[in-house]
Parts: sequence; structure tokens; C-alpha cells
Amino acid sequence: MGQRESATASEPSVWRNTSFRLFLTARTVAVAGAAVSTIALPLLVYDLTGSPLATSITTTGAVAPYLLFGFVAGAVADRTNRRAVMLTAQACASAALLSVPGASALGSLAAAHVIAVAFGIGTAFVWFDAAAFGALPQIVGRSALPAANGALWTASTVADVSVPAVAGLVIGVIGPAWALGIDGASYVLAAALIAAATRRLPVVPRAGGPKPTVLTDIREGLSFLRRHTLLCPLTFLGFGNSLAQGAVTSLLVVYARTQLGVEAEGPALGVIWTAVALGGLAAAVSVPRLGRRYRVGAISIAAYATGTVALVGVLVADGLTLALPALVVYSWAATCAILNGIGVRQQLTPDRLQGRVNTTARMIAWGGTPLGAVGAGVIAQMSDVRSAYAAAVVCLGVTAVVAWCSPLRTHGDISRLLAEVAE
Repeated sequence: MGQRESATASEPSVWRNTSFRLFLTARTVAVAGAAVSTIALPLLVYDLTGSPLATSITTTGAVAPYLLFGFVAGAVADRTNRRAVMLTAQACASAALLSVPGASALGSLAAAHVIAVAFGIGTAFVWFDAAAFGALPQIVGRSALPAANGALWTASTVADVSVPAVAGLVIGVIGPAWALGIDGASYVLAAALIAAATRRLPVVPRAGGPKPTVLTDIREGLSFLRRHTLLCPLTFLGFGNSLAQGAVTSLLVVYARTQLGVEAEGPALGVIWTAVALGGLAAAVSVPRLGRRYRVGAISIAAYATGTVALVGVLVADGLTLALPALVVYSWAATCAILNGIGVRQQLTPDRLQGRVNTTARMIAWGGTPLGAVGAGVIAQMSDVRSAYAAAVVCLGVTAVVAWCSPLRTHGDISRLLAEVAE
């Protein structure tokens, strides 16, 4: 697995970029607020209905809108002002969240209202994400994308690890409905920071001639992704990675209870989730460094292979001594593959296609997560969680083999491709 033949001494530091620092702060604030909603929304629906089904429907709000609107959002973000799209999305999410404590104060809050808010937040995220994918390269430049993505992921992971415990205390004191008002306020603050960070964000010029339709734009993005030597295999290998990840994370509580003997009310269950988060944090720190030393293909192939071995450790573990380090390594490997794919897509996609290509790729990759979760749930119901995790090992192992046989092994150097994008 070859070394990348590119100098890095002249790469600019993202930390000297004021616009990026504002953008990073905005995303961190939004993630911290979202950690409150992640707990408060399903809790509120369960309090109102007592229905596990209604509660589970609430949690699908983060994924379903991406599958429904991803194509259109990506095309629209590439043909309009990305700054305006991001600010509008933040405003809509804030309004949706603030409507919950308002309805609660009036005594008219219903479960359907809360579920609609969850779906609305997920929808707003799709549009924000589509615009943000294209905005980041404009803010930091292509050479600084690995470092910028690493910083964004690190900050998000730190928030994911640290905020939920505090959010639980806040929800216990003021109730879930009013806690959602905190998330609504966080979107207002995030929008103000985004506005400052993107004040000079240029609108990507389009080629002359008749303006194409949204459908034409969608087709153009799909065609670019399908024909690209590196981005096509990275995207579809990501589907295999997310299949395994969906299986592992959806059954983590069941795995902890039945295979590791962890008590439901004890601190060990939180330690297991922390191990997964720490693996993601380590990946965010290491991916920019790996990207400066190794080829793109080598990183992905090694990540899938390492993840498979670590997942075998998770499978055979019968206690926390082996399970915790295996989960850390598995999470690190899975996240490395994800971040490597995101960074390469942003570097190799022309500015005018950023929204379309990145949302399409994320739709394909995220599509594996619910399928993996449902499939693993069926296997565990019919047999046990060990059988479900064995299926995840097979899935990730096949992904590693396909990665080794793909163009990633021989065409993992992006230097020439970057030059073509620059032209």
C-alpha cells in the first residue's frame, strides 16, 4: 500500500482561516443542540403515547428525509446560493423546535406534532447538508479539506460524547418539551455564525446556454459519480460498511445485555457507547494524518480489513475486557472509511456538482444502515445477537475483499485527479 507522493509542508492550516473557525463553531453548536433533541424527542413522544412504535417512528426522522429529498436538495443547492440555503434550513429547524414548548405552554401539544417536528428537522438537515458539502471547499480550499473534515468530525464527536449526560439532567429538570427550546435557540446561534462565516461565499457560476432542469442536474450528478474511477467504488463500498455498522449499533444494547451480561441500569452500558464514540474521535484525529502519508485506496482497504478483524473480536467477546477495545478499533476503522470517502469526494468533485454528488453518495451509503439494522434484528429475533453479528462480520469481510479487487488498490493516488479538477 503505497505512500502518497505529495508534499504537505505548504498546505495551509485551517485554524488560521477565520471563516472556517466560525463554520466549525456553528456546526459544533448545532450538534450539541441536536444531542438534546436526540433524547428529548423520542422521550416526549413516549410520554404522550406510551407507544414504542410511535417512539421508533420519531427516530427515523434523521434518515427518511435524506432518502426522500436528497436528490432534489443536492441539485437545488448547486444551482442557488448555498449561503441562503443553509440559513433557510437553520431558520426552519429552529422554528419547528421552538413550536414544541410553545404548544406545550398552550396545553395543545400532541404526539403527531412532535413526530412532525422530528421529520422537519431531518428535512432541514438534508438541505443544509447539501449546501454545506459545497460550501466547505469554498471556505478552506481543496488542499485543506482533510484537515477541515477531521476538525469538524472531532468537534462533533466530542459533543456527542459530552452533551447527552448534561442533556439528560436538563431534561429531568425542565422537561423534554422545554428542553427542545434549547435546541431551537442553538440553531439561531448557529445560523448567526454561519452567516458570518459565509459572508463572502461566492455563487458557483454556471456554463452559458439554456438553464438545465433540476432533473437534468440530478442526472448529471449521478453520471459523474457512476463513471468516476475512485468515487464510484468508494460510494458502493460505503454501502457495505454501513450495512455492518447498522447491524452493530442497532443491537448494541441487546449485545451488552445478553452476551456481555451488562446490567441495564449500571454504568457499564454507558461505557460501551463511550467506547464507540472514542473510536470515532480517534478516526477524526488520524484520518488527516493518514491522508498525508498513504494513498486513498490504501486507507479504505486497510480500514475495511481492520474493521473486519475488530468485529470478530466483538463477536467472540464474552466480557468487557475484550469487547471494549474491539469496539474502539471497529468504530475507528468504520469511521476512517467514512471520513476518507467524504474527504475524497469533496476534493475530486467540481464545485458546481458538490451538492448533487455528495448527497447522492450519502443516500447510497446511508441506505445500508436501516437495511443492516432491520436484517440484524430479524436474525437476532430468529436466533441470537451472536448470529446477527456473525452476519455483520461476513458483510464487512466481503466489503474488504471487494475493496482489494477494486480500482482502489491500483488507482488510489488522487494527485493527477486533483490536477484535473483544478483545470
